[in-house]
Amino acid sequence: MAKRWLITGCSSGLGQALAARLAAEGEQVLATARRPETLGALAARHPGNVVAAALDVRDPAQCVAAVEWAVDAFGGIDVLVNNAAYGQFGTFEEVSDAELAAQFDTNVFGPWRLTRAVLPLWRAQRHGHAVFVSSVAGMVPFPGLAAYTASKFAVEGAAESLAAEAGHLGVKVTILQPGGFATGYSDNLVMPEQRIPEYTPVSDGLLGALRSMNAKIEVNSPELFADVVWRLSQLESPPLRLPVGPDSETFLEAAYDARRSEYDQVVKAGHHTLA
Repeated sequence: MAKRWLITGCSSGLGQALAARLAAEGEQVLATARRPETLGALAARHPGNVVAAALDVRDPAQCVAAVEWAVDAFGGIDVLVNNAAYGQFGTFEEVSDAELAAQFDTNVFGPWRLTRAVLPLWRAQRHGHAVFVSSVAGMVPFPGLAAYTASKFAVEGAAESLAAEAGHLGVKVTILQPGGFATGYSDNLVMPEQRIPEYTPVSDGLLGALRSMNAKIEVNSPELFADVVWRLSQLESPPLRLPVGPDSETFLEAAYDARRSEYDQVVKAGHHTLA
């Protein structure tokens, strides 16, 4: 039976590839973007399966309206994919209060307010699947991406809390942790107004790598992401966390090993007791 999807951030990249794949599989998709005119070609290719709608996840009223739109179009929502996000570049000292607030408004508060708008529907129907698109940066810090990394750590904490709170209501939660993908992420990086020269040795290498990412042959394609999410949606018991892409697995395995090693060293040294 076809599922009913609401996906954010479908103007390009991962969101657009996922919406196209789902429509090709016969799923019903409310594809959303801040500029709905970017979705015209997608909707035209899949009439009846894709409905395009305007959604800025920073706007609470638009979040509620998007849920109502999906219910009107499809009769409900089975899967919500919180994909819309962007990267704020800059080290901890460089990022201003306003830049940090804007990063969290889109990357953290947006998924929170949209999922909150969907939850009453899921409580009533006793099922639903919330998919949060995080990043390897949700567990691996990258110098020069302090605000973005902090936002993804926050998303993962919120999603884990949701899983603990709403599982008994039939709500499933999955945190996707993509590695590097050929999307518009690097092109849309927001630079901080303030740059501090002392930080360039640790941050500008990453900036160069991000800006050249799409040209690298080893970078994952959005179609890989779409395939993973499609297969995920077929599972009766989806995992809470799922790495996406071989590079993601490499980064995350190293991060888990490093944390375990650090934990073991602290415990063995007795520092945790403060004795």
